[in-house]
Amino acid sequence: MQVGAHVSMSSSKTASDEETPPHGNVANAVFRQVAVGGNCGQIFTTSPQVWRDPDISDEEAELFREETAGKLDGPWVIHTSYLVNLCTPKDGLRSKSLASMQTEVDMADKLGIPYVNVHLGAHTGAGEQQGLDNAVSVLDDIDVPDGVTILLESDAGSGTKMGDDFAHLGYVLEHSAQDLDICLDTAHAFAAGYDLSTPEGVAETFEQLDEEVGLEHLKCVHLNDSKHACGTNKDEHAHIGEGLIGEDGMRAFVNHPAIVDNDVPLVLETPTEDGKSYAWNIERVRQYRADAN
Repeated sequence: MQVGAHVSMSSSKTASDEETPPHGNVANAVFRQVAVGGNCGQIFTTSPQVWRDPDISDEEAELFREETAGKLDGPWVIHTSYLVNLCTPKDGLRSKSLASMQTEVDMADKLGIPYVNVHLGAHTGAGEQQGLDNAVSVLDDIDVPDGVTILLESDAGSGTKMGDDFAHLGYVLEHSAQDLDICLDTAHAFAAGYDLSTPEGVAETFEQLDEEVGLEHLKCVHLNDSKHACGTNKDEHAHIGEGLIGEDGMRAFVNHPAIVDNDVPLVLETPTEDGKSYAWNIERVRQYRADAN
C-alpha cells in the first residue's frame, strides 16, 4: 500500500519532528516521510506563496534520489505554487504561471520525481469555457521532460475556480496535447458536491470520475477528510475518519478497486491538531485497508 504525507524539506526542526533533520536540504523530506511511517509523499520545492525558483543543487538532488531509492517504496509528487493560475485571462499571470510550471517539471526531472501536481486555477470572469481553453494553452506550452507527468488536481470550487466538476478535468485532458493525468483530492471532491460519506456514494463518485475522465488517469489521491459538509465548496481538511466524510466513507474509499487494484498512491494533507499528526492518520489508513482483508 502506497501511503504517505506532504512533508517539509526544511532544514529546521518542525512541530512534528522528534529530532532535527540530518541533511540541511531536500533530502530532509525523506527523513520526515520515514518518521511518520510513509512510503511515498509530496513536497513543495520552494515557498508556495511567492514567485521563487527552487534552490536545489545537483549534489542535493543526488542525495535526495539516493535516500528515496533506499528508504521509500512509492513515488514523490511536487505540488506547484499556489500562485499558478492556468485558467487566467491575464497575460502577465499566464507568463508567470508558465515559467513556474516549466521550472517545476524541470526540477521533478532533476529529483527523479514522476509527478507535478497543479490546480487549474480560476477564470476570474473570462467564463468557464475560456478558462479551460486558457489552461490547455498554458499546458501545451510546457516542455515536459520524459518521465515526468503533470497531474491536474480536483478542486473544492467557489467563485470562479475551476476543477470542482470532473468534466473540467476531462476537457483539459482531452484537448491538451500533453499526456496528462489527475490527482483526486477527497476533501475537495466532497466540498464540490461528490458525496463520499457512504460506500454507495464512493462507488457513484468513482463511476462519475470514470465517465468524465477515465480511471486510468487517476495517478494520485490527496486523502483528506473534510470539516465542512458536502457541496459547501469549503476547503478545510480534517483527520481521516473524523470529519464529515467519516469512517464509513474513508474506509470504502481506500478499499475501492480503483485504488487497490492500481495501487494508487495516497498522500495525506491532514492537520496537526488534537494531539494527532501525519503518523496517526497514516496508521488509520493502513488499519482501514487491513480491516477489509
